[in-house]
Amino acid sequence: MAAYRVRVRTGTAPAAGTSDAIAVTLVGTRGRSPRTPLDRWGPDFVCGAVTEYTVHVPRPLGRLLLVQVHKGPCGGLPESSWYLETLSVWGQFGDTAGDTAEHGDSEDSGEEEEDSEDEVTEDEGTEDEGTGDSEGTGDTDEEEEPEEEELEEEPEEEEEPEDTEGDIGTATTGDPDDAAHAGPFHFPCYRWLEGYGTWELPEGTATTPAMERHPRLQRQRRRHLVQQRRRYRLAPFAPGLPWALPHGTPLDPDLSYSLPKATAFYLRGSAANLEAKLRGFLARPSSWPSVEAMTRVFRCFHTPVTEYVVQHWQEDAFFGEQFLSGVNPVLLRRCPRLPPNFPVTAPMVAPSLGPGTSLGREMELSQHPGPDSPIFLPGDPPWLWALAKAWVRSAEFHVHEGLTHLLRAHLLGEVFALATLRQLPPQHPVFKLLVPHTRFTVQIGALARRFLLNPGGVFDRAVALGRRGLLALVARGLRELRWRSLVLPRDLRHRGVTGTARHHFGHDATKVWGAIRRFVGALLALFYPSDGAVREDPELQAWVREIFRRGFLGRRRSGVPSRLDTVRGLVTFVTTIIYTCSAHHAATNSGQFELSAFPPNAPAAMREPPPRSKAALSEREFLAALPAMNTTATVLAVLWVLRNEPMDLVRPQTHPKPTPKTTLGPQNHPKTNPKPHRIHKLHPNPPQNHLKNHPGTPNPPQNHPGTPNPPQNCPAVLWVLRKELMDLVRPQTHPKTHPGTPNPPQNHPKTPNPLQNHPKTTPKPTPNPTGSTNSIQAQSHPKNHPGTPKPPQKPP
Repeated sequence: MAAYRVRVRTGTAPAAGTSDAIAVTLVGTRGRSPRTPLDRWGPDFVCGAVTEYTVHVPRPLGRLLLVQVHKGPCGGLPESSWYLETLSVWGQFGDTAGDTAEHGDSEDSGEEEEDSEDEVTEDEGTEDEGTGDSEGTGDTDEEEEPEEEELEEEPEEEEEPEDTEGDIGTATTGDPDDAAHAGPFHFPCYRWLEGYGTWELPEGTATTPAMERHPRLQRQRRRHLVQQRRRYRLAPFAPGLPWALPHGTPLDPDLSYSLPKATAFYLRGSAANLEAKLRGFLARPSSWPSVEAMTRVFRCFHTPVTEYVVQHWQEDAFFGEQFLSGVNPVLLRRCPRLPPNFPVTAPMVAPSLGPGTSLGREMELSQHPGPDSPIFLPGDPPWLWALAKAWVRSAEFHVHEGLTHLLRAHLLGEVFALATLRQLPPQHPVFKLLVPHTRFTVQIGALARRFLLNPGGVFDRAVALGRRGLLALVARGLRELRWRSLVLPRDLRHRGVTGTARHHFGHDATKVWGAIRRFVGALLALFYPSDGAVREDPELQAWVREIFRRGFLGRRRSGVPSRLDTVRGLVTFVTTIIYTCSAHHAATNSGQFELSAFPPNAPAAMREPPPRSKAALSEREFLAALPAMNTTATVLAVLWVLRNEPMDLVRPQTHPKPTPKTTLGPQNHPKTNPKPHRIHKLHPNPPQNHLKNHPGTPNPPQNHPGTPNPPQNCPAVLWVLRKELMDLVRPQTHPKTHPGTPNPPQNHPKTPNPLQNHPKTTPKPTPNPTGSTNSIQAQSHPKNHPGTPKPPQKPP
């Protein structure tokens, strides 16, 4: 007779506990235990409970493979959902889970663990980063696009039958996996169990298909993926757009917002609309009476950056700075020569240029200048020049929201998340890497299609292009998208902005990219020692192929790989996905309210056609071209909601110091599983809360005594690279890394520019109020500085 000690940890979210009857079955290489109810005196699985039970078996089960969790009715009580975080198992006496020493490799138990770590030389993006695919890199624009792959409907897949054999005494002996292993064995769940049924939890060690030697686990991987593909079916959302979940698909709790996130999202939206309704703006389709009136309303949503925008939106220096370090910093590219359709001469702009510069601030609203399409200059009447700049900012608003934000960060991010759920099992190392960074991605996409992109939604009511125009813009953007634009180092080199002074986004983003790439490369090297290991991973290749076909619609001209052939290509591919879903989204989303909500700075729509003459305009005529009061209130409320941060957010600078010797999975014997055994040197335990909605995540830290619990809602890469990332968020980053940067133009010496991060212009830096990576450092303004913008003045 043998006994196993089972520890069950229930989640801490509200209503995570259950009153249903819970039982478990342990499955090992030598058989399975009887179905054992987990019941003791008093409530067992209340919110945050950690309970222990004993499972008795006639003889040891060998190496534990998986645990079956059974959930059934309990008396006459109604069914209740249960959030199971993890289940851990110890063998008899709490020291082994399997055979005794004479049945295992006891002669190897005294071998010392290898302490030396091979240094991994990482490419920080200074060289061309190939993906190892045979589809090209997308660096050249071809004249003709090759034929796209046919995107057929998803076929029905037959699910493998459940394993019923392998009861006690029926398994064969002599299995090489029957060696003794030090406990505990961890079986992560981190998901909601709804209804009655049986769930299989595989052991939590990260493994590739080639490393999974036991037939039972191989069948379990295949069966799980078939179930996932049935559970999350994909369909075209609109012609030319990435595939997504069909409209109306109910989201299970594993993909939905957590309670803190949902509370912040809906309460923030309700508060913004309530304030607008109380002031009557949603029911007023008229123009704003004055810029001063608009400023007074905007102060209700005060932040340091919004205050700066209100005071400096007329200034040409601030207008240009936003293209360099604003919420759409991926638009500018170096211009080595003037285009032929730009007939601006030096005398036309000489009064506006400083010594040693040429043609730096001119603008035109048409590519074919003529009597009805003049070239507008800073020396024109002030409100006319302000209107010309407003037209440029309005066009940039649509490009930012449609392409930089919606397409790249959300539509493609949703494909990355769904392909990971559908093609990679929870044990796969790439799954474990990506799941923390795709949290809530599917939920956000569903909400966008329901409230923003639906007929009659926000885009139809408040944005110039409307829903149909925006979808056409996104479809065109996807056709022209190239893989190099998603790989940050290659994108910066292709646009010619590498090393540009005061390009704070480029400087910071490069450091974040390098930190992510180093971590991803070091971790994947443990599982893919050669390029052949990448090519021979069928789950990995199916995952890449689905992203290529469903996300980029099988367009080979895009340069997106449809298969991976090298370890370096895999590292670049995974790094790109993590960066896109985390740093890129933060840079393009978190600051959009501060820089885009004030209508004169970034109008969502223009109600009058572009000016066709250089006749002077009044303030009233300028305001008549901007969005009406009700449109402004709608856009302001939406951007206020989109910028919200979850209540359980943990910033990098608040992370406690990780313990270097914690493990990703159970401590395996060095002879039986050497690669995952060494993973503790690179990957501390993940947080307990931010992975709750994702199955198969690594083990929580409570199983390792003496290890401090990491913070909740902390992406794994930020947790591991805490020291590096803390350096990135310190205000002294730019002065240290870019000595000699010239001071930006200061039109208001007493008011610091939030888009500048220089010691001379920002004497007392504060944390970034927008949470983005574009180094927007804002300060409160002096009390004696006027808060209401004055009409723009003609430059001397």
